[in-house]
Amino acid sequence: MAHKKQKPVVKLHEVVGEPHSARQEAELPNAGKAASVDPKCKSAEVGESDKTASQGNPEQGAETTTPIHETLDHTTQAWMSRFTHGLSPAALMGAWFDWATHIAMAPGKRLQLAEKAADKAVRHFRYVSKCATTSGLAEPCIGPLPQDDRFRDEAWQMKPFNMISQGFLLQQQWWHNVVSDVPGVAADHERELQFMTRQMLDMFSPSNFPLTNPEVLRKTRNESGKNLVQGMQNLAEDIRAAMPGADPVSTKEFLPGRDVATTVGKVVYRNRLIELIQYAPLTDKVHAEPILIVPAWIMKYYILDLSQQNSMVRFLVEQGHTVFMGFVEES
Repeated sequence: MAHKKQKPVVKLHEVVGEPHSARQEAELPNAGKAASVDPKCKSAEVGESDKTASQGNPEQGAETTTPIHETLDHTTQAWMSRFTHGLSPAALMGAWFDWATHIAMAPGKRLQLAEKAADKAVRHFRYVSKCATTSGLAEPCIGPLPQDDRFRDEAWQMKPFNMISQGFLLQQQWWHNVVSDVPGVAADHERELQFMTRQMLDMFSPSNFPLTNPEVLRKTRNESGKNLVQGMQNLAEDIRAAMPGADPVSTKEFLPGRDVATTVGKVVYRNRLIELIQYAPLTDKVHAEPILIVPAWIMKYYILDLSQQNSMVRFLVEQGHTVFMGFVEES
């Protein structure tokens, strides 16, 4: 393995290109020379010049975006992302429009959904009737998905919670059929709709409400309601943390430079978009090629430098690597 002695860091600088108009004037053969203009022909020449410029170089007239426009767009999108949690409303609307357009043109799919709805209603009615007429446990008419552990507890097999959970699972399965296998819908849109539908249905799961969750009722009885008081305190803390400028209590225990991001580094390059951090190796000899890490933009740069015990950055510099970390600077 090739090694070399550590060399001083060469700092990078932004290179600001010469304005397009300045380069264009420099290329003109008579740039900078005065010319006499007949007042009578001035308006005609100006009009002809504007027309020629717009026809000869359409990009020059189209470049009207300024930093003010970009800042306004960025501010608006950042403000909206606080309510959509980073999801693009336009992308979601496009997926729903794709589904609505194609299902409107698929009468066979709509007929199939109607038949499935009637079949599930009959299955649930039979299950409820069997539960009402027998003293023992009735055989479930539908089982949860393998990764769904919400209804694994034995308390969900007792009346009336078994009837509530079975009705929810049947409804969840039907809505999955609604957004799946619609002729003409793009595959990526179908996956987005399946995810969004599942999230919305999970909001109304009987496990999320105390009166329809036997596990919550059992714990409330055993703890004399202390769990409800603790839950209200957690809710109040979450509401406070969601306010502008407030941080969750848990984040106060993880301060960059003290608890996380403890590996020594310095910013060697910065512009309006990114910052580049260099971590110097901790060995006398250095590997010839440095390592550049660009984390996902939704992550903090110290996701790979949490602490000395679980820091990938520190491990690399201890092996003689020069590490560069680029991340998006928060605005």
